[in-house]
Amino acid sequence: MNTQDITDTIDRALDAAGLRPKGSKAGGGGVRDIIARALAAAGLTRTNPTGMAAPVRRADRATPRPATGARDDSAPSPGRFLSLTHVGEAGRRDYRLYVPAGAEGRALPVVLMLHGCRQNPDDFAVGTRMNEHAERHGFLVAYPAQTVRANGSNCWNWFEPAQQGRAGEEPSVLAGIVGDIGHHHPVQADRVFVAGLSAGAAMAVILGRTYPEVFAGVAAHSGLPVGAASDVSSAFAAMQGRGAAHDRRGHGGPRVRTIVFHGDADATVTSPNGEAIVTQAVDAYARSGEPLRKLTRLDAVVGGRRCTTTEFTAASGESTMVEAWTVHGGAHAWYGGNPAGSFTDAAGPDASSEIVRFFLGQPR
Repeated sequence: MNTQDITDTIDRALDAAGLRPKGSKAGGGGVRDIIARALAAAGLTRTNPTGMAAPVRRADRATPRPATGARDDSAPSPGRFLSLTHVGEAGRRDYRLYVPAGAEGRALPVVLMLHGCRQNPDDFAVGTRMNEHAERHGFLVAYPAQTVRANGSNCWNWFEPAQQGRAGEEPSVLAGIVGDIGHHHPVQADRVFVAGLSAGAAMAVILGRTYPEVFAGVAAHSGLPVGAASDVSSAFAAMQGRGAAHDRRGHGGPRVRTIVFHGDADATVTSPNGEAIVTQAVDAYARSGEPLRKLTRLDAVVGGRRCTTTEFTAASGESTMVEAWTVHGGAHAWYGGNPAGSFTDAAGPDASSEIVRFFLGQPR
């Protein structure tokens, strides 16, 4: 994007918000300088290969604090937490891989964990405690790292049309990481799953749509549906629940088992986005000729917060294919998370436990 494109985008955003007087230009000295400083302060600029600043479309605007990569040493794990790098035709990404103790020689499930903006793999592992679950239940868990070069706030670029298809760099690289893991560790190929928070959740939903032969299930925590945005302006609109309804419903796609967590007090990515992810997932089953039944709707206090849980089951009623959790009063944070990590909320349901239970087919 060149300087004129940036200016035009700012002009359109100011016009849409009613914040630019008629006939004025964002490029005018004082106003432009203020905007530039605001973009930088909000983490909305990145450095491109030429060294010029360009806007970054972020999924998360607010964070209690940036990720520091801090480790939670209060609960050391007996397994190995490896630092690895995937290199493929589509690109490269570093990632952390947790291998539970006693994994050698055993084929295990895999869970791919996609962090949110301003997070990193170490921080996300601490906040979600997913390594502890991997040790307890026996699965591999991988944490890919988004690069600052790709996005200045470490967001997965869910809003770019090029990243919403199978050939996109980020979906291709993330699927490639699963391939790497399978080359070096025995895995249960039919039990590979992906989960994410916010921008990571939006990318997780894209992966379920674009690589259904790789991912058997998706967990979206505080995320957005496929097709919710196509540029910076529509990304911000979608985050506030103002995306076009037909875009949020998606344009077809394969069915994939999906669990969704969203707080109805989330001011960063509003709850209609979680509802749209559920709608996309349920519609995919209907299009495949296997409509789901809305089996139960349960209101209960879980972890100190009232939650509404909805399950959509196969016609036989034996398996839950789509599950939705609305956390009343919940904000933009991983519920039941470790306070040592960023974007976590110790109250509410233990999202990690519920995700693992859903992925591994365990009873509630």
